[in-house]
Amino acid sequence: MLRSKVIFGSMELGRVAAIYRYPVKSLRGVALEQVEIAADGLPGDRARALIVRGGHARAGKTYRGKEHDRLHLSDDVGDAVAMAARRGVEVDVRDDAPHFFDAAPVSLIVDRWLDGLRAEVGYDVEIERFRPNFIVAAHPSFAAGEVEILGSTIRLGGAVLHVRETIGRCVTTTYDPRGGEPDPRILRYVARERDNVMGVYCDVLEPGSARRGDAALLVA
Repeated sequence: MLRSKVIFGSMELGRVAAIYRYPVKSLRGVALEQVEIAADGLPGDRARALIVRGGHARAGKTYRGKEHDRLHLSDDVGDAVAMAARRGVEVDVRDDAPHFFDAAPVSLIVDRWLDGLRAEVGYDVEIERFRPNFIVAAHPSFAAGEVEILGSTIRLGGAVLHVRETIGRCVTTTYDPRGGEPDPRILRYVARERDNVMGVYCDVLEPGSARRGDAALLVA
């Protein structure tokens, strides 16, 4: 039987496989080799957002992938404004808040959580569809799901995170990050088999740096 690797009273969750920052909410993310995790999250993450000014029921609120299925393909704000305009929606770009988060400063996904989904649809579903800040490649012994680690503490490189809540998912997970046809089977599976959960939101207990390859530890 595989046993969890214990390091100084901590169980190894896995290793940081990828780090992403999303400079503009709902637009394409940027892959990073390393990052300083501040008390309020990754500097520059969701630092700007498109806000509906007119032509849509979400006036005064953020214009997201739910409202436009191609925003995630662009990292250019001007292009995103033009895409909205072609659908009759006027948007402003705002940067008057430190971050435009949905719920918490940091989001994290363990690659193993996608195993069932990948088996269901028959291909290697890209974790980028779920727009996490951190992707962790699981240690061979790690088998816990999101609900089982709620309330836990994770040491990620030099930072310490508190697992606050699970992440509920929406239609944006069906969008191909490379521009192909949407796959509705993804959200159907997550809703049916995983109670619509994929990934966890975390708060930052101790700021610090993290880089690809760093250990992610569940602190005992």
